[in-house]
Amino acid sequence: MNGTKHEHDDAAAALRRTSLRVTKQRVAVLDAVRDHPHADTETVIRSVRESLPAVSHQAVYDSLHTLTEVGLVRCIRPSGSVARYERRIGDNHHHLVCRSCNLIVDVDCTVGQAPCLTPSHDAGFVVDQAEVTFWGLCPECASADAQLTGDDQFSSV
Repeated sequence: MNGTKHEHDDAAAALRRTSLRVTKQRVAVLDAVRDHPHADTETVIRSVRESLPAVSHQAVYDSLHTLTEVGLVRCIRPSGSVARYERRIGDNHHHLVCRSCNLIVDVDCTVGQAPCLTPSHDAGFVVDQAEVTFWGLCPECASADAQLTGDDQFSSV
């Protein structure tokens, strides 16, 4: 896994660095997002409830919001998908999304410094981040699609 420093940090230490109070809910949410990259809210709630069975949906939602706001968690919203959360932050990476099964995979920035893309027109903006989502079929879905259609290769570009 290509992780950043924050991804491997102790959750309590990460919270202290942002001056947030260290709570059981926040630590459990950070751990859940670390353990389930690109998880939706329901997955985070299920994971948190393994260690804190009585935690409310609202406490998890509030923690996700706060952790995203302070930059300990990144929220991504691929088109047609619910919000997803990840601990990999601050490296301007991008994502591959399978159109069939919704698998999301990280893709490192391929060229230069962040942002790795330069817009054709910046309208005077000072650009500091680029967010790119690549869409297609993951290997399993492409293989299943090829079997259904009788194609040996995925030929569309």
